[in-house]
Amino acid sequence: MINDTGNGTSNGTSKNIVVFGAGGRVGRAAVAEAVTRGHRVTAVVRDPSKYPDLAGDSVTLVRGDVTDPASVAAAAAGHDAAVSTSVRLDVASEEYFTSAAKALIAGLEEVGVRRLLTLGIATTLETEPGVRVMDAPGFPEQWRVFAQGHVAEFDLLSTESGPELDWLMVVPPLDLNAEAEVTGGYRTAVGTVIDGTGRIAHADLARALVDEIEDPRHSRVQLAVSV
Repeated sequence: MINDTGNGTSNGTSKNIVVFGAGGRVGRAAVAEAVTRGHRVTAVVRDPSKYPDLAGDSVTLVRGDVTDPASVAAAAAGHDAAVSTSVRLDVASEEYFTSAAKALIAGLEEVGVRRLLTLGIATTLETEPGVRVMDAPGFPEQWRVFAQGHVAEFDLLSTESGPELDWLMVVPPLDLNAEAEVTGGYRTAVGTVIDGTGRIAHADLARALVDEIEDPRHSRVQLAVSV
């Protein structure tokens, strides 16, 4: 396990970051954190008319579809990094997350974006070697089905992305809570549940996401993040 404390300040190099799913709570937090650090953001949503408050001096609001390679390429062209916090509950989990992963790989590689961060789910993390949270006896079947979408997404990123795409799946704890105390820091572990409260505020998760854009330290793994 690695103990990390984000400093919330830019490393001095302004980047262009595209955020898919920018209208959600984590997406909004990621946009806000990036802007605070002096980066320029393209906020991608399915219907911009629903999110007029996202647009600003450092934020360009655009329509896009993270499951469409052409749409991904159009939104991401000219950017240094991409973040996907997108989710749809009206589409089967495995269908949605694999479609998104395929489109992100194709679209980002087409336009030369080399860094991708996607949001995972804590139930796919291991509690001991080879045993995931979702493998526990009595684990609710509907949750297992949803978690399997992220498992399939991770497998697809692992097998179908080329070496030019440096991707990372960032996994918050089970309690990703808008009301949680913002600590300004976080802890990480690769692929495993982190001991402790199992809680993180959206702002602290966003800090971890932007930290991994400014100073990439993990690649092609599930990175658990918790306070």
